[in-house]
Amino acid sequence: MHALETRSLTLSYGESIIIEELDLQIPKGEITVFIGGNGCGKSTLLRSLARLLKPRQGNVLLEGKAISGQSTKEIAKQLAILPQGPTAPEGLSVLQLVKQGRYPYQSWLKQWSEHDEKVVWDSLRATGMEELAERTVDSLSGGQRQRAWIAMTLAQETDVILLDEPTTYLDLTHQIEILDLLFELNEKENRTIIMVLHDLNLACRYAHHLVAIRDKQIFAQGKPEEVINCDLVKNVFDMNCQVTTDPLFGTPLCIPHGRGRCLVPNLEGLRA
Repeated sequence: MHALETRSLTLSYGESIIIEELDLQIPKGEITVFIGGNGCGKSTLLRSLARLLKPRQGNVLLEGKAISGQSTKEIAKQLAILPQGPTAPEGLSVLQLVKQGRYPYQSWLKQWSEHDEKVVWDSLRATGMEELAERTVDSLSGGQRQRAWIAMTLAQETDVILLDEPTTYLDLTHQIEILDLLFELNEKENRTIIMVLHDLNLACRYAHHLVAIRDKQIFAQGKPEEVINCDLVKNVFDMNCQVTTDPLFGTPLCIPHGRGRCLVPNLEGLRA
């Protein structure tokens, strides 16, 4: 069974169609990354998968069931989303933020429990934020702040985690730190991770499954080594490039053209 699935999904803002009659299956227990040019609908599709955007037509299925027919709390127990650039109220501590992840499990009959407390601290430890639990979120560095938000999503104890550009505004060191953390969550806990990423090379390095979006539809999907080539980059990003192999991970490595000329006209191992 797929983790998430769309059937004839059409998304729009007003009369502007963003995604049209899309059929998509997200592999369970893998890392899926959406790629594509600005404005192609990556973030819109991600929001729809989390039921933050109502489809114009079609359905989104979570574990085979339409999400439109499930309660908000039930969805929140199965799926967590971290939007781009989230903000916390001024003065909110990391611990208070992460505790928000337990909201779907609270009710008049079921108040805060030892299990809730354990999950919160396990999430802080998993993200390396335990020692910063009493710090305010607004006092953290960009990488620390992003890890705090990821800790909150972990506290939801969902099998599926969606993230919209989780590395935006982070320097390269913190980008790798966040992506390594998500990779470990997938490897150790079999979490299904679905992300939007702008950096094509990092997408290739961390994704099991790539989905390239263009013209309101899926242009290509599959393993990075199966779908990434010069033609795809030209068609999806309107950019000329060379594609070779990442010497560390063996994944596709895109080298963009630019500056009007190339100092090294031929590189060994380039792939069409």
